[in-house]
Amino acid sequence: MTPAREALQRLRDGNRRFVADLRSHQTLESAARRSALIAGQEPFAAILGCSDSRVPVEIVFDQGLGDLFVIRVAGNIVAPSQIGSVEFAAEQFGTRLVVVLGHTQCGAIEATLEQLQHPALRPSRNVQSIVDRVRPALEGLLATELRDDPVALARAAVRANIRAAASHLRHGSQLIEELCCNQGLLIVGAEYSLESGVVEFFDGVP
Repeated sequence: MTPAREALQRLRDGNRRFVADLRSHQTLESAARRSALIAGQEPFAAILGCSDSRVPVEIVFDQGLGDLFVIRVAGNIVAPSQIGSVEFAAEQFGTRLVVVLGHTQCGAIEATLEQLQHPALRPSRNVQSIVDRVRPALEGLLATELRDDPVALARAAVRANIRAAASHLRHGSQLIEELCCNQGLLIVGAEYSLESGVVEFFDGVP
């Protein structure tokens, strides 16, 4: 079992390699690594990330087979299936770090802001279910001066959604709360910059 702080440092180090275009040879796929993982897995971190094709989690953190337990959904939203996936990783594999990873220029955030500002616009029922989970974190922003600055609003909205998702996970189940309080589970929020490739950890970081 990898302690949360050690796991967080491994992610930071991996992202630095990614930004510097220096991939570790240890993360390269190999037949030997595949064979070693047949009997089981011990991912050192779980990542709840967005489905955006520009944010491939293992690549962004320069990790390989078996290193990360990845949950991806548009807008990195938290619904029962995501909570259950985190419970599974923490309980079954001993994973002690969970990262909610959002990113700049997120389409789910943009769609939610668009609907908040133009309520007549309605996506499909299924896309609406994503927007409905993002909306509560963003509504308050439109009551501030940010409403007059679209760029700043979008930037703040991404972070607000990440914070809300991380908080939702921390309190999403009795099991997760118990693991956080007594068994070293750490849930943090982070933002990936499409422009620079840098991941900034900013919410819940020890």
